[in-house]
Amino acid sequence: MSEKGLKELRNKLDNIDNELLELLNKRMDIVHEVGVLKAHSGGSIYRPEREREIIDRLELLNKGKLNRSAIEALFLEIFAISRNIELPENIAFLGPEGSFTHQAAESRFGAMSSYLPIGSISGVFREVSTKKAKFGVIPIENSSNGIVSDTINCLTKYNLKIIAEVILDIHHTLATTCDKIKDIKRIYSKDIAFEQCRRFLENVGLDEVEHIPVESTTKAAKYAVKEKNSAAICSHVGAKMYNLPILFENIEDKDNNRTRFFIVSDFENAKSGNDKTSILVKLPNRSGILVEFLTDFDKAGINLTKIKSHIVEGNSIFFIDFDGHKDDEHIKTIFEKHKESIKFLGSYVKEADDI
Repeated sequence: MSEKGLKELRNKLDNIDNELLELLNKRMDIVHEVGVLKAHSGGSIYRPEREREIIDRLELLNKGKLNRSAIEALFLEIFAISRNIELPENIAFLGPEGSFTHQAAESRFGAMSSYLPIGSISGVFREVSTKKAKFGVIPIENSSNGIVSDTINCLTKYNLKIIAEVILDIHHTLATTCDKIKDIKRIYSKDIAFEQCRRFLENVGLDEVEHIPVESTTKAAKYAVKEKNSAAICSHVGAKMYNLPILFENIEDKDNNRTRFFIVSDFENAKSGNDKTSILVKLPNRSGILVEFLTDFDKAGINLTKIKSHIVEGNSIFFIDFDGHKDDEHIKTIFEKHKESIKFLGSYVKEADDI
């Protein structure tokens, strides 16, 4: 391509960028007006069902090269910037910075939001309950390790509502300042990350170097960037935080390692048309009672997507997910019948059936 032709294309791109900037500023002006109205009415700034509705509509209108994932990535960031213009709010998450929970939080609230890394799941719930943060992001389950007990305990104890779920593919990287594998003498990471990458470490001959467990993969990256002949098994975000070069990506043994996160807050969602509901159920200690309870869901045509038993303070409870919104008529009937046994946790936009 000639230099003249390249310059013409760049000029076209510049003109499009100018138009995009003007349109985005017009959008933000309207966002500001919406924020003023919500401030008077007390309405919530974050409406996951509304964001899903917009993305679904744009996907139907799309006739270009962008696929749904690209549309979603672009507009989720626009939504996040819009929320910060409407009303900047804190997001508490299970820390530290650079953790997978931080990554899950940023995927919904964008890079501009104010994040509070908290050292425990109960601490995240406490920050949101005391209104020091508007939203909390915590893990609920991992495809390899199952349900997170601390999250179930906190959902039992606090009266916050689940307003969204985030499904994140968990990928590990080997990050180091070393140019060659043979120069690596020690590796920092969490115990579980070493185990999840065991086959990779054997294949590249790093199973016999010193493995040093630390509290988080983010801290592993911090150590590795400072120490000569060291490396870290960490997230892409963690490596980026400390400008630690990535030698290998996606080094986990299983390619289907996923974690599901909940976003909790102090409000409930309206219907989106594609909802999931989570509840906790504590049933009387009587033979056949669980079967009777679940039969009511079957008769109502409600699709149960998860049932997990859990012990809280010596009592057996069930964590249950099912399709639908709590305000759907056939679900309201079951809630009324079993109101003494059910604790409603939240109805929210469904991201996946299961992980």
